[in-house]
Amino acid sequence: MNIPYGPILVVEDNPNVRELLEVTLHFKGYPVVSVENGQAALEFIAREHPALIVTDILMPKMDGFALVHTLRKDPRTTRIPVIFISATYITPEDKAFAMSLGAVRFIEKPIDTEDFLLTVAEVLTEDLAVMPPPLDDLEFYRGYRERLEHKLRHKQMQLTRIERLLQTLPEEQRPAFELLRARTLEDRDQIQRELNQLYRILDEQGRLSAAGSF
Repeated sequence: MNIPYGPILVVEDNPNVRELLEVTLHFKGYPVVSVENGQAALEFIAREHPALIVTDILMPKMDGFALVHTLRKDPRTTRIPVIFISATYITPEDKAFAMSLGAVRFIEKPIDTEDFLLTVAEVLTEDLAVMPPPLDDLEFYRGYRERLEHKLRHKQMQLTRIERLLQTLPEEQRPAFELLRARTLEDRDQIQRELNQLYRILDEQGRLSAAGSF
């Protein structure tokens, strides 16, 4: 199978999902490289130009939003097509922000493998002559903050509901919801860390802007 440039790069921190995507793509003959987060993706891309990037959004170290914004600002990587996959950022507003960054497709988890393979084949054969200009940093940070704040509120509401439910469930039903609580708590804390980092960036931007106005 002819693929322009290099392999398909899968960026996914969940090992089960990462393995599923690897196996699915290998089965159809695609060369595949996978990494666990956006920072590792940038390190790979500095060495090799992938034909396509398939990336999750919610990840440690550097998430999918920040990864794609970084790629779009660099003339050497701005035209690499990107497919977002996510189980967390799936509202219409989330998808609109993802596409405004320059992604070519958005796929919700759980992933339908047949639909996924069709999407990959379509993207690899499309003419991507027209790409949206990258967002400027301030526009990106503001949109990013809005998405994170919305998602943080949603995760906190989920936790509240789960914890209320755990108080009423019979013992035999509790393990599944304890596991759900742990996953939701992990997601909430990851979003909070990203949001805290973003607040620091915006605060620094504000100080620089104020200094420049004098």
